[in-house]
Amino acid sequence: MIIEHILTPERTACNVATSSKKRTFEFIADRLGQSQPASPCINADNLLEHLNARERLGSTGIGKGIAIPHCRCSDITETIGLLIKLKKPVDFDAPDDQPVDILFVMVVPQDANDQHLQILSSLAELFHQAEFRNQLRKAQTNDELYMAALNYEKSTQK
Repeated sequence: MIIEHILTPERTACNVATSSKKRTFEFIADRLGQSQPASPCINADNLLEHLNARERLGSTGIGKGIAIPHCRCSDITETIGLLIKLKKPVDFDAPDDQPVDILFVMVVPQDANDQHLQILSSLAELFHQAEFRNQLRKAQTNDELYMAALNYEKSTQK
């Protein structure tokens, strides 16, 4: 159960209106900065810099309209997630050239290498399931998006 440990309803956003990858990252940085005010690493400017630096290494788009942007932060002790469904897809340089409409953002502790890779792998596996993507795309509110992610993951763990 990955999602229930790193995602909260407050860090779930449905029908977000952005016009580009840059604007999407700005939204992400602002949203996470507001949700973690005690963390110097997770302020909007610093987070935006970290996300852009990671993205310059290669697109975090994984295909089928999905991206998993992620970066490291030195002053957190556990992984923080943010789930976003965009109102309109944006270009993300994904390997299949499809624009992205669903993003799962991760900010991980600086030294959590194994945990970081395990979470990325688990998320990628979930997002490669068409039914999971479909459930997220059907959501119309933040709560519906959060519950769709949580309930789908729980249903596959039985």
